[in-house]
Amino acid sequence: MSINIVTLVGRVGGDPEMKYYESGKVVCKLTLAVERRSRSNDNPDWFNLELWDKTAEVAGNYVRKGKQIAIKGSLKFNTWNDRQTGALRSTPVIRVDQLQLLGSKRDGDGGMGDMSPENF
Repeated sequence: MSINIVTLVGRVGGDPEMKYYESGKVVCKLTLAVERRSRSNDNPDWFNLELWDKTAEVAGNYVRKGKQIAIKGSLKFNTWNDRQTGALRSTPVIRVDQLQLLGSKRDGDGGMGDMSPENF
């Protein structure tokens, strides 16, 4: 049995980067800053997110830098050959299947309430 599930809650690091293909497919790329549970003064962990189709459209319309979101998806690795050295390179990316907008109206986010594992 194999399991590849990633669930993260954090703040978006920049406005969405949207790309539209002639086939009608849409992809959205985001970065997500996630604080560690220890609440120490460490810097957040940064994750690259990739959203497709309807989920990408929602992100493009409603997600902005600083917005708190929750995502559920799977870990994949993008690989390529370095142009200068020819060495094989890779970077981890979270392929997002589910997106939830968080925050409260008082935050100016117009959010959808608290995130809990039972609701996600």
